[in-house]
Amino acid sequence: MFPYIPHTPEEEKHMLSVIGVHTVEELFEDIPEEVRLHRSLQLDPPKSEWEVVKQFQHLGEKNKHIHQYPCFLGAGAYDHWIPSVVDHLSSRSEFYTAYTPYQAEMSQGTLQIIFEYQTMICELTGMDVSNASLYDGASACAEAALMAAASNRRKKIVVSKTVHPEVRQVLSTYMKYKGIQVIEIPVLEGVTDLDALEKAVDADTSGVIIQNPNFFGVVEDIEPIEKMVHEKKAYLIMHVDPLSLGVLKSPGEWGADIVVGEGQSLGNPLQFGGPYLGFMAAKSSFMRKMPGRIVGETTDVDGCRGFVLTLQAREQHIRRERATSNITSNQALNALRAVIYLSVLGKQGLEEVGRQSMEKAHYAFEKITQLPNYQPVFSKPFFKEFVIRTSRDPKIVQQVLLDHGILGGYSLAFMGPEYKNCLMFCVTEKRSKAEIDYLVEVLEGII
Repeated sequence: MFPYIPHTPEEEKHMLSVIGVHTVEELFEDIPEEVRLHRSLQLDPPKSEWEVVKQFQHLGEKNKHIHQYPCFLGAGAYDHWIPSVVDHLSSRSEFYTAYTPYQAEMSQGTLQIIFEYQTMICELTGMDVSNASLYDGASACAEAALMAAASNRRKKIVVSKTVHPEVRQVLSTYMKYKGIQVIEIPVLEGVTDLDALEKAVDADTSGVIIQNPNFFGVVEDIEPIEKMVHEKKAYLIMHVDPLSLGVLKSPGEWGADIVVGEGQSLGNPLQFGGPYLGFMAAKSSFMRKMPGRIVGETTDVDGCRGFVLTLQAREQHIRRERATSNITSNQALNALRAVIYLSVLGKQGLEEVGRQSMEKAHYAFEKITQLPNYQPVFSKPFFKEFVIRTSRDPKIVQQVLLDHGILGGYSLAFMGPEYKNCLMFCVTEKRSKAEIDYLVEVLEGII
């Protein structure tokens, strides 16, 4: 009657007899009586398949999402256009069911995808080597700090407060349990305070973490930072938006030692906050200290091209106490989507996405700051995000925008009193002139 229930009562009885018990209840004897429920779950009566589908559709319709409303939210998760081919190819069963490519002879497809991903990340960042991806941008940043500390055996990481607050929280958690001190550098007019940074970087500093474009969307001046970091023989770790690299200098050109970031914008949807994709690339000197996996190209006994996991001992994945980090898996499906996305866009397309995002963001910025009671917070160059101060409570502004079918902006009130009534807006290549003009019209009507 129910073919999707795998075991018949006879089969259950046989399995119980094999393991030496008479009932399923006996399997739970170790659970104390006082914590057991002792009643049936209070569930609705059984429903047909169609009724269940309708119920979930009804629940899903309560969500307001980017397919209904134009999205002006950013802050690390971005609404960029994803070509249909990304969904089509990544949904093939041989891709989304693949897992650990330990057996190279059985995993050539997966290994080649990862190899291509590594190659593209290196070309994008201007670095020598990339790993096979990490869990997300925040943990990738923390892993970069650990790798830097392991390389020069120093116990201090300096990070700018212009780095995403959540990334800094993850960084602090990782460093706390490794005995590594974290020094945060204040913000000055939307960028890193260079004087404070120069005072903080010393002979004990392992690495300096800078985000570019930073959390506020502002483009940092990397040249003086690179000089003061390398003068103290510390490592420059850059956290970057990969789509900004179509229009901005690559971290490799700035002299970065390690590059990390969140790869969600490379063909991965917002999907309620995850799973996402952390990328990491570095100079070749870090190759044997990189966390996670590295796929290398080789030849088989017949001289044919092939791919293998390389340059790392198996302890890296299965023996936590001997590993550089406990990265036992990687976001291979998300990395695959990034590979397809970058392949489809190419160099010209990547530049076009970056240019359109930047130009549309500046158009929105100019229109909004022409309104009374909306002032720019920073006057520095920015990429696709900018901060506006209003004379109203950000929650009221957000609610009015939502009532008019607009998602955004992002309140910065949680960052401290200096950001009271500040909203951050993000504009990607998906936003049309009509949508931006409508945003401005609604904002004008609030005050």
